[in-house]
Amino acid sequence: MSENVAAPESPVAEPPAAESSPVSRTRRGKDIGALIAFLVIAYAVAAFGTVSTITNVDGWYSEARKAAWNPPNAVFGPAWGILYTLMAVAAWLVWRKRHEVRPVAPALALYVVQLILNSLWTPVFFGAYPGWGPAALWIGFVIILLLDIAVAATLASFLHVSRAAGWMLVPYLLWVLFATTLNWALAALNS
Repeated sequence: MSENVAAPESPVAEPPAAESSPVSRTRRGKDIGALIAFLVIAYAVAAFGTVSTITNVDGWYSEARKAAWNPPNAVFGPAWGILYTLMAVAAWLVWRKRHEVRPVAPALALYVVQLILNSLWTPVFFGAYPGWGPAALWIGFVIILLLDIAVAATLASFLHVSRAAGWMLVPYLLWVLFATTLNWALAALNS
């Protein structure tokens, strides 16, 4: 006659969850700090652009001839706020992959290049117009064309590191391409 006897439970305790380890908490703290840094940098670029825009939107820009598809001014602030947030989170997702097989430095370098171009466009387009006239719009157009290329390259590079990060830049690329058409129209209509 055989008896069904349950084996006694092993006295070995399970290891603590990885999320509660000191190393995991430190990594999580660095990740959050890095996310905040990426957001601060992106919002600093936005603030820099706002300085050039704020006095000119109600100045020369309000009187300028615009494309028929030019949205109301109220659309730009919220759209850019969302886009800068997506850009920062995408860069942070790429940065988080820094210890994995794929190198992230080239992708983040492209991100910095597009941020620089982004930060140059607004002061040239809006801020320089009162002094330079239509030339500022055409120089802005060249800068935004370079920005289009840089954002597309950044998006492609991000996709190789993190698909989520790459897809997060799609709205930004689409908006910058749309802004390029607005810049071209303003330059052509006001020259």
